[in-house]
Amino acid sequence: MYRSWTIYLLAFISFLAGTSEYIIAGILDKISATHHISVASAGQLITVFSVSFGIGTPLLIALTSRMDRKKLLVYSLIVFSIFNGLIAFFSAFELLLVSRIISGLSAGVIEVTLLTIATRLASPSKQGSAIATIIIGFSTALVLGVPLGRSIASTYDWRLIFIGLSILGLLFLILITLVIPRMKAEEFVPLRKQFMVLKERQTTLTLLAAFLWMGTYSIMYSYISPFMLSVVGIHEQWISTSLFVFGIASLMGSKLGGLGTDHWGVSRTLVIGMSLHLASLLLLIALGQFVVAFFILFMLWGLAAWSSGPPLQYKLITLNPGATSIILSLFTSVSQLGMATGAGLGGLVIQHSSLSYITWVGAAGIAISLMLSAIDRSPAVQNN
Repeated sequence: MYRSWTIYLLAFISFLAGTSEYIIAGILDKISATHHISVASAGQLITVFSVSFGIGTPLLIALTSRMDRKKLLVYSLIVFSIFNGLIAFFSAFELLLVSRIISGLSAGVIEVTLLTIATRLASPSKQGSAIATIIIGFSTALVLGVPLGRSIASTYDWRLIFIGLSILGLLFLILITLVIPRMKAEEFVPLRKQFMVLKERQTTLTLLAAFLWMGTYSIMYSYISPFMLSVVGIHEQWISTSLFVFGIASLMGSKLGGLGTDHWGVSRTLVIGMSLHLASLLLLIALGQFVVAFFILFMLWGLAAWSSGPPLQYKLITLNPGATSIILSLFTSVSQLGMATGAGLGGLVIQHSSLSYITWVGAAGIAISLMLSAIDRSPAVQNN
């Protein structure tokens, strides 16, 4: 009989994928110094990862729809481990970009496969919490992965981080082969028909809200280390600590989002979370230059931002119960495209104005996402 603790193993793998994505934001200044490029240029490592993650994931999930989910996870971990390891040895920035593209593709397939497996293993009444557990694994990268990576980069060399990711990927690969049961893919549906879900108004509006939600988050978080150093004036030695506490807040936000989805309903959880998200950014605009105020609002922002992930995904699954894999891959896709857009837009803001203006752009984006979530109240999911 399947043991529920196996979902936590999936969450640890999700943590690995999350670390590979978010770690760049914590060491962006280190990479720019190593390669003698601007912070905005180094930010392309975030953008290409997210674009490949976003565009490639639904295509790869569709192309591998006949494959056993365990086997797909194993193959994806092999690719993930190889190309994260190569990042540590490439000296040319162009090769780093290529490696980030391929690692982004593998991380996308890993994350969607983890979510698919978790929702199948969980009972119907616990699917929201199962999704939240996987997302918590991803967001734990903010709690441990990013600040730990920052400490390693400050003390030793940022390349050691990617060697560690590669080794851990191989270790999890061994565990997966031992403890995860084989799991058949969903019944094959042609690619054209799979994307027919986009014709549903509620599905499209929810995906648009997810795009804006993650894009807003990325605008700020992609450049958070230089923001704290330059705008707020936080000393280098406090950056890792700040990122660690922020990660705890994000972890709590994901858990609250899952619990809220199970107990309060999707719509209420989304509106409350996004309202707090918007309020935190508006207050950061007004008070963010004060260190104590920034620290408090920084934590509130992490808590509020990450509370929206579980209800958005659960809503999509409820609207499309027969297409779990493809709908989760589409969610992952638009979220990552939102992250890529946010990182790119943040870079443009930095180049043409200053770091302090990224909060304004972020607040505008989450305000639109909040409006979409408030007006799109599907009866099918409000009370789930």
